[in-house]
Amino acid sequence: MPVINRFAEMLPEITAWRRDIHAHPELRFEEHRTAALVAQKLREFGCDEVVTGFGGTGVVGVITGRSVASGRTIGFRADMDALPIQEATGLPHASTIPGRMHACGHDGHTSMLLGAAKYLAETRNFDGRIVLAFQPAEEGGGGARAMIDAGLMTRWSIEEVYGMHNMPGLPLGEFSVRSGPQMAAPDKFEIIVRGHGGHGAMPHKGVDSTLVAAHIVVALQSIASRNVDPLKNVVVSVCGFRTETDTYNVIPDSVLLRGTVRTFEPEVQQLVRARIDLLATMTAEAYGAVAEVTHVSGPPPLVNHDREAGLAAEAALAVSGVAHRDLDPIMGGEDFSEMLVERPGAYLFIGNGDSADLHNPSYEFNDEAIPLGCSWYVTMAERRMPLA
Repeated sequence: MPVINRFAEMLPEITAWRRDIHAHPELRFEEHRTAALVAQKLREFGCDEVVTGFGGTGVVGVITGRSVASGRTIGFRADMDALPIQEATGLPHASTIPGRMHACGHDGHTSMLLGAAKYLAETRNFDGRIVLAFQPAEEGGGGARAMIDAGLMTRWSIEEVYGMHNMPGLPLGEFSVRSGPQMAAPDKFEIIVRGHGGHGAMPHKGVDSTLVAAHIVVALQSIASRNVDPLKNVVVSVCGFRTETDTYNVIPDSVLLRGTVRTFEPEVQQLVRARIDLLATMTAEAYGAVAEVTHVSGPPPLVNHDREAGLAAEAALAVSGVAHRDLDPIMGGEDFSEMLVERPGAYLFIGNGDSADLHNPSYEFNDEAIPLGCSWYVTMAERRMPLA
């Protein structure tokens, strides 16, 4: 089954949904307008059940096939939230909300699953049930865990679960899915450096928290290069450096550092945390300051199940003719990993072509990928639950 012709016909309609969502981005657990649009569409399509406010602002739709003799239920998930980024695309459908943007393609993910839902509700060419999970708060908000805790897997007896994400740089029309680890565990850390502020012209009278924080930033770079086995994957990045002053002659009392750690293995994760603690506190002490470290755990690494990754690849190959199985894991994080802990399944990438990177102010989801993504969902449904 190649790309389904019906989705070529539906492309203008689905693109309009996508661009409407893009123009009205909402941050984690604030996706009220997006959720209302999703729920409205699912009801219009004739879904057998539509539940709103699930796990916060999540939406769940259920479609029953022509037969339910198999007793099977497959789950598909799409994320809905945007990012706190100022859009720089200048497109006609660019964000209408300052400082917010769909810079990761969740507008496209939601629209592709909506397109698949419309087709599946029309044809019902499968034996069992499809559960459509439109998830809030993927961007660091714990939306997957919120839906799981609300009973997503148990209420509808989901047996397998699948998700999809666009990938800039992967050619349009191609898919990629690995067996095993595919994405890293995204943890956060915060370091508050406390010194003794004063006049910039008289630094000897205080303890320069900015200098101390700068040395901590440099020291943290030794973790990946000197503490972790070179054959292991790890990222330690300081992404925020904020002082109490923005003037030219005041040494601040304190500096706030924020960053992220990406790992695949628990032992490496614990080693990195211990080294951050030691390097931050001891470096600060050496300069007469104090450092307080806080760690925030993110979701676990995303690990695809072997069998289900193979099934996802077979469906992708049928749709597009290209399904990579050997692309390297990436250090990005994704809370769909929480769902893969609960149920077997897989998460695959769909090519976004030569676009700006994810989380970039110039990023734009490639609408030409929509028929491919929709076709993949339908192919999975009909192959996993074929009519007798």
